Amino acid sequence: MRWDLHGLFVSHAREIDRFLRRRGHTAETAADLTQDTFVRVMTATPGGKEENPRAYLWRIARNLSIDLKRRERIVEHVHLPDDALQRIADSAPSPEAIVYDRQRLAIVEQALLDLPERTRIAFEMHRLGEKTMSEVAVELGLSTSRTWTLIRRAYQHLRARLKDDAP
Repeated sequence: MRWDLHGLFVSHAREIDRFLRRRGHTAETAADLTQDTFVRVMTATPGGKEENPRAYLWRIARNLSIDLKRRERIVEHVHLPDDALQRIADSAPSPEAIVYDRQRLAIVEQALLDLPERTRIAFEMHRLGEKTMSEVAVELGLSTSRTWTLIRRAYQHLRARLKDDAP
């Protein structure tokens, strides 16, 4: 059984959204649940049991609403003002992360130096200079496919070096 999902969405999304709002959900939550309803229909394996797509949509929407209400009863929600959230979240990386990132950066720098000169230049122009493959090819006097091969080899080399260092 195949349903016209676009047609179902056009026909029923607004009424499902209203139904979910009447059940006490905010506009944003109702929109999310409506979208989840159609995602469930889209990803469901056709079982041939449902002959009425509208009823199936409503049942999914109702079940999603019930599931959300149950989760909200179990999990305690605390509203914090934005300034309180900013004090909780520390955007600075941990000392361990700083050391780890510096070590990996040193590995990348050494790996770049180990590359053949033309490969390193192509990679740096593309990745660090933000040039397209075509622009790099023109500047180096190579074909685009050869340039792509050089840059791909550089990526492979860097990944291999970083993987060798991985714990």
